[in-house]
Amino acid sequence: AQVVEKEPAERHLEDVPVICKFLDVFPEDLPGLPPPRQVKFEIELVPGAAPVVRAPYRLAPSEMKELAKQLQELSDKGFIRPSSSPWGAPVLFVKKKDRSFRMCIDYRELNKLTIKNRYRLPRIDDLFDQLQGLSVYSKIDLRFGYHQLRVREKDIPIMAFRTRYGHYEFQVMPFGLTNAPVVFMDLMNR
Repeated sequence: AQVVEKEPAERHLEDVPVICKFLDVFPEDLPGLPPPRQVKFEIELVPGAAPVVRAPYRLAPSEMKELAKQLQELSDKGFIRPSSSPWGAPVLFVKKKDRSFRMCIDYRELNKLTIKNRYRLPRIDDLFDQLQGLSVYSKIDLRFGYHQLRVREKDIPIMAFRTRYGHYEFQVMPFGLTNAPVVFMDLMNR
């Protein structure tokens, strides 16, 4: 006997008839800043925390090209804006399975100064137990999920990041912040 794992054929939104009727409700990409929601991303710093700024990391020419492209996309959507904040984290890239690049901000120093949110995340094995017997699954790119949450105005400068192209700050919740997963889970549970 031989066991062969077969990847399911990639499906697109247009392949599902009911979605075809309502394509405007299922955009492929987020058009701009999200509307105000019940939850906003906030950063609470430990008492006495001082701004941390790091020099931009050196990037390969291909990464510099990708950085310019992604900065433009984020700026066009209003997700980032130019910054004059005393804070500044460096940018790096991680190669995804499809060989494209995900821009990541190295917020490790900021995370050390952040008071951790104690909202309880579910156990992974409990989540898998809930999937038993089901036959339809879906997935989302959390980049789009995270970008659905606005950041409290006073916390925007704290999330500034530095690149060779300039100094920027997120107006939506980015990846890499210590409390981002629990805040997103809080939103999902409402």
